[in-house]
Amino acid sequence: MIKNFVEELQWRGMVHQNMPGVEEHLMEAMRSAYIGFDPTADSLHIGNLVPIMILAHYQRCGHKPFALVGGATGMIGDPSGKSNERNLLDETTLRHNQEAIKKQLAHFLDFESDKPNAAVLVNNYDWMKDFSFLEFIRDVGKHITVNYMMAKDSVKNRLSSESAEGMSFTEFTYQLVQGYDFLHLYKSHNCTIQMGGSDQWGNITTGTELIRRIAQGKGFAITCPLITKSDGSKFGKSEGGNVWLDANRTSPYKFYQYWLNSSDEDTEKYIKIFTFLTQDEIEAIVKAHNDAPHLRGLQKRLAQEITTMVHSQSDFENAERASTILFSKDFKSDMETLDEVTFLDVFEGVKQAELSISDLEEGVDMIAALSAKTNFLSSNGEARRALKENAIAVNKEKVKEDYQLSESDLINGKYIIISRGKKTNFIIKIS
Repeated sequence: MIKNFVEELQWRGMVHQNMPGVEEHLMEAMRSAYIGFDPTADSLHIGNLVPIMILAHYQRCGHKPFALVGGATGMIGDPSGKSNERNLLDETTLRHNQEAIKKQLAHFLDFESDKPNAAVLVNNYDWMKDFSFLEFIRDVGKHITVNYMMAKDSVKNRLSSESAEGMSFTEFTYQLVQGYDFLHLYKSHNCTIQMGGSDQWGNITTGTELIRRIAQGKGFAITCPLITKSDGSKFGKSEGGNVWLDANRTSPYKFYQYWLNSSDEDTEKYIKIFTFLTQDEIEAIVKAHNDAPHLRGLQKRLAQEITTMVHSQSDFENAERASTILFSKDFKSDMETLDEVTFLDVFEGVKQAELSISDLEEGVDMIAALSAKTNFLSSNGEARRALKENAIAVNKEKVKEDYQLSESDLINGKYIIISRGKKTNFIIKIS
């Protein structure tokens, strides 16, 4: 059964431009469409989630999605929205990255079923690698004028940028190579639609032009808006750089925290774009949030949905538990349920000191644990005052000056958390 794909995207705020007639084209029969992904890393990041979700909605509406890994175009570099050329990658690296990307896409797309709309992964290197330069300029280049190519915003912006060093011929030809991808998929897979970010409109329409001029066919374009944050900062970036979909690059805890810390305004937009929740479900969640915004129900639901999709239900549950663990009544036992990566993420940036196991066997008094042995506090006097004020806790349990640290305080045999007040924590690591 075909569902209205364009209508689904529109209420979610995921349409920037589309070519006239594309909605009717999609409602007539199952159609094939594609989106390209940059294979310059072995993981996608959350900036890629919009096109991923678009392909997922496309498949759910009964159509056939193609995910194109740009092995050939990745060797060139797309000038759209960029001020510098990309580093060029070798084939071995690109193949490795392709396999890693397919595993991530499989969280959203069904590649395995025998249904006619099963997703397909293709790599444009496969059809470009044996295409000679002379063949390309004869069979493709002659159909598109330099005037047409120069009129594209991606080219004009790059050439007019004062900070840029101009554009190489390699990058200038990018739109022809991407345009040929569309033509190739149109001819070999009856792929009639290309989708992408709004910055890709020029590249996509070059493809529709090639389809018209060479294949005497009709191709369509749909673009989505580029995601922005209400405070003006860049979506998809954290203090550590990109927020990746690979757990080894961005842990599930940090991934969860990124969404949990979204503003109300952003979250109301994100929950439409980055989840499969229905319009009625989202409206109910937003209403409940507006009735009690201090509970941050909207952020919690968004973080739950997207962490579960990208990682797993258990990763979400661990991240959720870790995010509230500092306030746990069973702090030490709850901390011991966390893996070490999540444990260290929770206490990222917290001052650390190392002690040996022999120190603990002899016993470490609290004044030494706060000053002489660790330099957490500046002096014995400051340590003594903090203890007298009942401000010091070991693993969230308040202690007095006569308390001695011992092996029984260790979390997973390795760490002790000392707190001063509610907000200042220190970590002792036993080596």
